[in-house]
Amino acid sequence: MGAVTIYDVAERAGVSIKSVSRVLNGEQNVSVALRTKVQEAVDALGYRPSLSARSLAGSSSYLIAAFVDADLTIEHWRSGRGNDYLSRMELGALMEVRSSGYHLMIELVDPGSATLERDMSSVLGSLKPDGVILTPPISDASVVLDVLEARGTPYVRLGPETQLDRGRRVYMDERRAAFDMTVHLARLGHREIGFIVGNPRYAASRLRREGFEAAMAQHGLAVRDDWVLEGDFTFTSGFECGARMLAGVERPTAIFASNDDMAFGVLQAASRGGLAVPADLSLVGFDDTPSAQFSMPQLTTVRQPVAEMAETAARMLISAAQAKADDGLERVHQAAYTLIARESSAPPRLARAARIPVS
Repeated sequence: MGAVTIYDVAERAGVSIKSVSRVLNGEQNVSVALRTKVQEAVDALGYRPSLSARSLAGSSSYLIAAFVDADLTIEHWRSGRGNDYLSRMELGALMEVRSSGYHLMIELVDPGSATLERDMSSVLGSLKPDGVILTPPISDASVVLDVLEARGTPYVRLGPETQLDRGRRVYMDERRAAFDMTVHLARLGHREIGFIVGNPRYAASRLRREGFEAAMAQHGLAVRDDWVLEGDFTFTSGFECGARMLAGVERPTAIFASNDDMAFGVLQAASRGGLAVPADLSLVGFDDTPSAQFSMPQLTTVRQPVAEMAETAARMLISAAQAKADDGLERVHQAAYTLIARESSAPPRLARAARIPVS
């Protein structure tokens, strides 16, 4: 006996395929009798609807697409370190789409491409997703927003900086989180703090730098140009920036890297320079990647709830796809961050005698 199809369910229930599709799609105006009849047929036959069957006689594709930055994803892949942001975003979105009977597709997008508009139209035309999650920096790409709106495809933007009135969005206060982390270092007694900026294509890079500088100003601390260096969110850039900062006659007592990967690069640079963290240098990051708990020492960082944000974005899209009207649906969601203080940050210039010698 072959696999059970939607046609088998319709025949057993004595109804049309359209009626079965309406029940399986969870449409509102379906009688109790019809729903019961179809469900009994589904249970008796052990039917599991496929995407094509669920889309039959309906306009839903049951697909949610997530557009992610191609350049940074490929760079992480080439480095062999993977893309933790992508992994957590995918996990969070999957948790929601699977529980709602949808599927998730990841698409790499180059927001700087000269053929971006054509590429977007092609992808949307072939996939026909019920909604799209836009990750930074694609969430600020006007061309992408224009194409989505022209096609009537719902979208949710993660962490956008511009055109905040367009579409739905999920974000966290990047500026305030960086401010709080800098205050954490200042309260430990640090006055000479370096900062490594992230990839300039990302709005978060500027916002985190603004938070750092605002906290420094509030505490009367000088921001030295030679201690604010441009990274790109990669381990390599963190290593290079850290090595430059720590090689001078004067060096900071603490470095704030605006993501964890760059912080790990600084950690290696410090180790190669004979400096111990946190005895000789306090080090903090941003994101709270899984590696932050397993580095030596464990990394003080800001926990960015990427998975939860992606889960919220997927839920917003699915709610919009299933709703009869747009009224009352959530359009803006602010996620909460958490400062996680671990072993890599401590008061400056700890006495070397307090360090446990390595046997």
